Amino acid sequence: MKTLIHPEACEGVYQPLEDSYLLAKALPGFTGKTVLDLGCGTGIQGITALINGAKKNVFADKNPLALACAKKNLEKLGLEGEFVQSDLFENIREKFDAIIFNPPYVPSEKTVYPDVDGGKNGREVLDRFIEGFPARLKEKGECFFLQSSLNGIEKTRSLLSKKKFSAQIIAREKLFFEELVIFKAQRKKRGE
Repeated sequence: MKTLIHPEACEGVYQPLEDSYLLAKALPGFTGKTVLDLGCGTGIQGITALINGAKKNVFADKNPLALACAKKNLEKLGLEGEFVQSDLFENIREKFDAIIFNPPYVPSEKTVYPDVDGGKNGREVLDRFIEGFPARLKEKGECFFLQSSLNGIEKTRSLLSKKKFSAQIIAREKLFFEELVIFKAQRKKRGE
């Protein structure tokens, strides 16, 4: 059975809410795999990956407070990870077996709250992520990310297909005015 954690919240860092926990619950085991927790916040996704078998986890966030928070949460559990300050893949050089991302997805005309504001249509960060993740994913790697129904689920499927990735929704949760979904994306096999 998979173990979930409840990391300590830190000031200035996105506190895990229903979106974070939906993503963490949907993740598979990562036995022996290398994992990138992109936009790590408190470290919930990367810590979940480590507890469930990952041999290595890189925690990346553009917010230095998030990196310090994730490190503190790891240390409390006696775990180790690598930490990189990066705006999406800007400072990420290696390739991973799995990439996990809970992007800012709230539609906003301007960014006031960087942890949640996803720009116009809530897709600015998500579209940059979809453009960049294939270069940082190993050939048989898997990518797991969250999206809101407010942001155009079919557009995401189309963008992934153009990149020759399959797009499977592996979890959903209906909230008051939206539905959150978790995508699992991996390269299509020949003939798909």
